[in-house]
Amino acid sequence: MSATLDRSTRRRATSARRRSTARRADVLTGYAFVTPQLVGSAVFVIGPLIAVGWYSLHDWNVLANSFTFTGAANYQRLIDDPSFVDSLKASGIFSAGLVVLNVGLALLLAVMLNQRMRGTTTFRTFFFSPVVVSLVAWTIVWGFLLQADGGINGFLSQIGVDGPNWLRREDTAMLSVIVVQVFKNVGLNMVLFLAALQGVPGEIREAARVDGASAWRSFRSITIPLISPTILLVSILTIVGSLQVFAQIAVLTQGGPGTSTTVLVYYLYQQAFQFNEFGYASTVSVVLFLIVAVLTLVQWQTRKRWVFHEV
Repeated sequence: MSATLDRSTRRRATSARRRSTARRADVLTGYAFVTPQLVGSAVFVIGPLIAVGWYSLHDWNVLANSFTFTGAANYQRLIDDPSFVDSLKASGIFSAGLVVLNVGLALLLAVMLNQRMRGTTTFRTFFFSPVVVSLVAWTIVWGFLLQADGGINGFLSQIGVDGPNWLRREDTAMLSVIVVQVFKNVGLNMVLFLAALQGVPGEIREAARVDGASAWRSFRSITIPLISPTILLVSILTIVGSLQVFAQIAVLTQGGPGTSTTVLVYYLYQQAFQFNEFGYASTVSVVLFLIVAVLTLVQWQTRKRWVFHEV
């Protein structure tokens, strides 16, 4: 009897050791998978963020080889700098115009392409193709088209319209940059909306139609709530992307005319690489990071009021 108990105890102990070993192996495997991501985030995200915050507290001029601690002086300079205020306004105008036009046009195209019509695959490819085109190449081509003697004004002259110099007038430069960016990325948002629309159950729309709901009422009361998570995702991506725009400004307008298209990222570039004020440019970077973080958090916190399935 005692021998039987001893064998049973040994089997239980052996089984417990095996389970413990298996658990440790699972834990180590999990750490092995997440460690590269953690290391990459620490080296390429968290570390640079801390460094930029530290640099923003210094007057750092590379050409003069000076690195002097100034505390909050750069932030005070930022508040008093009218050029920063102008760049903030330009970024706000660009972001608002891009979000409204991009999201609205993408949703409209997705609704149209969601209909069962001939040629939808061709149109889908046509609208999505700019997404995979090089951003710089796309912008350079539009730069030629928007010149005073470019293709767009050449077309307008054929119908008796004298087009302006789109990129050299304050009232048209920002609009031109917004339109170029809308056409570049609207295809991606269109595909996201199209996938969401195809996930809306057809029987719900059919039930609404039987109950006498109009097409617009069905779209507003059924389709929009069901695709609201995708609308939230697209809105966040578009807003964050709009605040990081640089290549289009650098190629098309170089921040002009005047400061009408000098958005925050281009203003940061000017301070760092044209005026060699790396400390001040780091301060602009910190402010830009805070703006993006606050806008993202606000959108995320307000999702419960209008995003379907959120509680």
